[in-house]
Amino acid sequence: MTVPTSLAVRRFAPDGAPAGPPVLLLHGFASDGPTDWIGTGWPAALTAAGRPVVVPDLPGHGSSPALADATPKAVTEELVLAVGDVSEVDVVGYSLGARLAWELPALLPVRRLVLAGISPHEPFGSVDVEAARAFADGGRLPADPLTAAIARMITAPGRDPAALLRCVEGLRREPFAPQVGTIGVPTRFVAGRDDPISQGIETLVPLVPGSDLLLVPGDHGGALRGAAFKTAVLTFLDTP
Repeated sequence: MTVPTSLAVRRFAPDGAPAGPPVLLLHGFASDGPTDWIGTGWPAALTAAGRPVVVPDLPGHGSSPALADATPKAVTEELVLAVGDVSEVDVVGYSLGARLAWELPALLPVRRLVLAGISPHEPFGSVDVEAARAFADGGRLPADPLTAAIARMITAPGRDPAALLRCVEGLRREPFAPQVGTIGVPTRFVAGRDDPISQGIETLVPLVPGSDLLLVPGDHGGALRGAAFKTAVLTFLDTP
């Protein structure tokens, strides 16, 4: 049974009987499901392997409306509704998607978990939200490099600056604070060798017993779109 969610959700089914649990794919900040996953061939590769696929747009991203409460708690509750009633699910999150995926084993019957392109710290904690909002309203580019980068991201064509800033504010209210023992399912961390966002990702590995870390070629965007990343994830998910 699928319970209604406010999120835009795309579902893909294999041609025959499923050969494993569905795979939930969670995209990064200021992106959407088609950009990070569908356009790069992930549903095609997974359904060819017999896996159903669930690709939501996060709140305020893509075709999903913004939430009044955009904290990780509220967003993950919507993701649970998007997955529906399943006995098991594999989860692959990238960047912001990985930060949200960290919370899901406590809420869903996660079988295997991939946390890719994730920052070990709260990357939005030092963003000057008001300066970014002023830029989106036609003001000057913020002097702070991080805030300037976020300001450019949220004002790219086709994006909703107000909805994305609401997401930033929600993340700031519940900053990422990873603790040992939170995750007890088989987990793989993946990061681009030249990715500044996931610098320090190796410090997360000891917090998840039995997890491993694979470094693949590329920066934050290049790693996501590289063949090595897809191979690292598909190989991990294919393990019984």
